[in-house]
Amino acid sequence: MGDITDLIAQGDARDGVDNAALFGAAYDELKKLAHSRLSRSGPMTLLDSTALVNEIWLRLSDKNTLRVESRRKFFAYAAQVMRTVIVDQLRERNALRRGGGVRDLPLNTALGDGIACDDEALNVHEALESLAQLEPRLAQVVEMRYFGGMTEAEIGETLGLTERTIRRDWEKARVLLASMLD
Repeated sequence: MGDITDLIAQGDARDGVDNAALFGAAYDELKKLAHSRLSRSGPMTLLDSTALVNEIWLRLSDKNTLRVESRRKFFAYAAQVMRTVIVDQLRERNALRRGGGVRDLPLNTALGDGIACDDEALNVHEALESLAQLEPRLAQVVEMRYFGGMTEAEIGETLGLTERTIRRDWEKARVLLASMLD
């Protein structure tokens, strides 16, 4: 934990933080976060925690440096990248399963049992994007809590808000997302 904070403190506003060093220091925590997120999602993705963390690294390695202000903001950003990786993988999987745009004729309807889970995850992603257009802060709270596994206190510290405000935002976001999904 100290290594990550130290690396962020050493990087200045102009040059940012060395991605390779930051990723190396955060690897174990990112892997725990990925494992937690994937275990909650069930059979939704074919990714394992190592593959998900490696995908995060590939996306972060496009940039030589990353400008983050705190450890929490780094993990909030990593949660956002994690969400993007999972959604991209689900979209690709759905496109391939459905013939990449070619209409298929199922011979047995029992074979399509896994489709609802993938479609549900993509519907949640689309609802979250709609929520981000209406209430960006609520979408951030959902992303940090659900994908980042952050507590209300950690989210409040990252966004500069009180725990009570984060709790209200979480409840409001849940209600709005539920209504969007109905």
